[in-house]
Amino acid sequence: MIVRQLFDADTWTYTYLVADQHSHEALLIDPVLSQVERDLKLINELGLTLKYALDTHVHADHITANGTLRDRTGCQTGIAAANQVACADHGLECGDELSLGNHMIKVLCTPGHTDGCISFLIGNHVFTGDSLFIRGCGRTDFQQGDAGKLYDSITQTLFTLPDETWVHPGHDYHGHTISTIGEEKRFNPRLTLSRDEFIAYMENLDLPDPKYMMEAVPANQTCGKAA
Repeated sequence: MIVRQLFDADTWTYTYLVADQHSHEALLIDPVLSQVERDLKLINELGLTLKYALDTHVHADHITANGTLRDRTGCQTGIAAANQVACADHGLECGDELSLGNHMIKVLCTPGHTDGCISFLIGNHVFTGDSLFIRGCGRTDFQQGDAGKLYDSITQTLFTLPDETWVHPGHDYHGHTISTIGEEKRFNPRLTLSRDEFIAYMENLDLPDPKYMMEAVPANQTCGKAA
């Protein structure tokens, strides 16, 4: 399996290219509209065919490339059904599976950062979006975020995966690129707190809104196209 991590410096967003080496079918997770040409160039260089463009949630910090990628390549798009994004080809539910060559993409429901967050498990790799970061986690103060739900999603869903599972987060602000479930269980300072302590911590972060929030959220409800 091919796994490539791609970075958007403007929004500190990680996009992931995942592909089956035998069928050459490919998936982009959390693609950024401003990086479409970069992503398609890499896909073409590697001789891949884009089958899916999937979002882990309705992003507030960047505009998704899903709709544009579908127009350009004919790929299928997907996001959690809970987000009610009518333009998506797949409204994904907990436990759904999509095929990628010889691999299966399993949908894990991980709400909390927003109410419609999902993660993708492919073999021993989990792509956690804004739910679990390396030594951190996503904020919970907008888009129906809920700190208690996020704690439960991480501890009862993600942390039940094998310790050696690779963790690929949706963002990083400290120079990290990859972790494992075992590492995060041991060393993530937010997740060594009790549930009540975690909720209190998250409710007192007092963070500014993402700079593109007002344009990104409505655009992402229409697959990245201006309404």
